[in-house]
Parts: sequence; structure tokens; C-alpha cells
Amino acid sequence: MSPDERAVHEAFMRRAIELAERGRWSTAPNPTVGALLVKDGQVVAEGWHQVCGQAHAEVNCLRDAAAKGVDPAECTLYVTLEPCNHHGKTPPCSHAVLAAGIKRIIVGMPDLNQTAAGGAAFLRSHGVDVTMGVLEDECRDLIADFIVWQTTHRPYVILKMASTLDGYIATSSGRGQKVSNDASHAQVQRLREGVGRAGGAVLVGGNTFALDDPRLTARTATAQRQPLAAVLSSRLPSENGCAVMRERPEESVFFTTAAQAASPAAAALRAKGARVHKVDRAEQGTSAGPLDITQVLEILRTEEKCLYVLCEGGGRTALSLLEAGLVDEFHLHLAPTILGDSEATPLFAGRHAESMEDALRMRVTGTSLVDGDIHLYFRANRG
Repeated sequence: MSPDERAVHEAFMRRAIELAERGRWSTAPNPTVGALLVKDGQVVAEGWHQVCGQAHAEVNCLRDAAAKGVDPAECTLYVTLEPCNHHGKTPPCSHAVLAAGIKRIIVGMPDLNQTAAGGAAFLRSHGVDVTMGVLEDECRDLIADFIVWQTTHRPYVILKMASTLDGYIATSSGRGQKVSNDASHAQVQRLREGVGRAGGAVLVGGNTFALDDPRLTARTATAQRQPLAAVLSSRLPSENGCAVMRERPEESVFFTTAAQAASPAAAALRAKGARVHKVDRAEQGTSAGPLDITQVLEILRTEEKCLYVLCEGGGRTALSLLEAGLVDEFHLHLAPTILGDSEATPLFAGRHAESMEDALRMRVTGTSLVDGDIHLYFRANRG
């Protein structure tokens, strides 16, 4: 493939990725997928996977073509993920592509789900020209959540934090005050809305919960389902001592020590409808130290059926996730402010690093300017 040809393919694949993002949250636990048909260098039909259990991207694209009077046999199909090759909730997309008479297909990445894989081989065996691996890394990031669900027993984890330019998330008083601006705050609410729509949870640590008394809800006009309020703390609140228990106890989940989980306080929380889960210490056999964040995530996935977890701090909980390699996305909102106070609460603290070789590392995947705040987006390094 020549550089010019690859550039053309990549431009169309980027559009397919944009289409796929329209299905974010509503397609879970299926992957988000986008597809488009190109004729004479122009996009003539588009589609994406919209809702789990309904038509996949390729079929929606073919439907769009039919509505516009476009003959797919005269087009090249671009799709972010290899067409499925099995009968699940919907028929195999590979068969639909073949039946449409398409002779060439450009694919972002192979399907890692062995049950559904094989579409490329099927199409090639029937004479279709299949090119695989255009913008594969970007297409892999697109379905990073699906890969986590397929290969682990935990939810997909998004860490969101806001800090000053000098890396502080709160003043030395510890009072819960907004660091970022209103536009950044609104974006967080939309993120919570998406997590809630997919049946996920918003997770905070005990210090943040005690200081801020958050509701952990999506405060948007379009929110259809609220995320679970998940709290990781060795100290449980009283049954009426926090906003989540007063306003939505049945959507509240607490993770705490064995002793606290067996306490009268836990019984009172359960009586109002909350769930209280016992969590081991990260270092087995110890009576102090952090609770096992890996176990928390596994409980959220297996018992609470959460596909996504949005962690909003505090710093210790966030750092424990990072150290365990459990952060899939990190959204950092930097406010153009400087505290300059060494007693203020830092973004992360608690590690001892002898050199830069000991630093935790992620890769930058995007940046944006939001009404003066700088938003930085990171993902876990590829293995």
C-alpha cells in the first residue's frame, strides 16, 4: 500500500471511528463500531452500532445506502472492527456484506472475540478483497472497554481528576471546593450520565466522601439512569449521615473492612437498601494499610454488574488504581490556577520513587481547551 493510498484509507477510517463513538454507552457490553461506504472518493452511506442487541454498524450502513439509493456493490466498505461471523442476537455481518455484493472492505482491527471472529477469512474465501489493520491502534482504543470485558473480570475504569497547574486538588483546609470551571464540571456530569446509562458506578475514596459528602449523580436534564454511588472506606457513615443514604440508598454501595462490614452500622445501611461489601487488605494478613482495590472492582463487575467505573478520587484511591495498573483512561482537568501551598492536597501522594525509572507512566491520547481549562486524556500503555 502506497503512502498516499494509506492516507486516504486512514481519513475514511477516522470518520468511521467518529461514527462509532455515537454508540458509546448504549452498545455495552457490545463494542462500539462504525462503518461507511465510499464511492469515487466520497462517503455515500454511514452507520454505527447504536444499541446492544440491535443491528450492527455494517447492517445500519447498508440500510442507509438502501434509503439513499446507493448500490453497495459499487462501493468500498470501511469498518472499524472485523465483521462478525456468527449468529448471536443478530445474523452475521460477514454474510450481509457478501450478500450486498461488496467487493472490497477496509477493516480497522480483527475481532478479538473468538466466538464472533472469522469474518475476514469468510469474506476472502468468497472473493472479497479484505485489507486489515488501518488505524489499528486507534480502533483498538475505540473498543478498549470491550477488550477489558472480554479478558478480565473487572469493569472498565475511567479515572477523572481536576487539579491546579501546580498539581493540587484541594487547599490545605481540605474543604470541598471546585477546582475546574463550570464547563469542565458540565462535561463530568455528561460522563457520569454515560456511565449511568451503561449501568456503571461512580467510585470515591473515604476521605473524599467524608469531606465533600457527594451525591455522585449525573446532574443533566437527559440522564435516564443514575450511576451507582460506590464508596471505598474503612469508616462507614450512619444510615442518615450522608447525602447518598438520604437520597438514594438503594443505589449506594460501600466497600469496607471485615469488621466494619459486620458492624451495626453496616446492618443499618443494609436495612435502608444499601449494599455493604467486605474487602480484604491489599497486603494479606495485615490489619492496616489500603483495602484491595482489585477486589473492589471484581465485586463491582460480578455482583453489582457494573461494566464501567468512573473514579473521581481522592488521591489515595486514584493512586492505588494506577499502581495496580487498573486505570484504562485518565481524564485530567487542569485549571489555570496556582496555589503554591506545600500543605495543600496533592493530585497523587504516598509513593516513594528513587528515580524517574520508578515513575508510573501512561500515554497521552488527546488534549482540549474547555473554556480556559486544559483537559488532558491518557490511556494505559499498550502491553
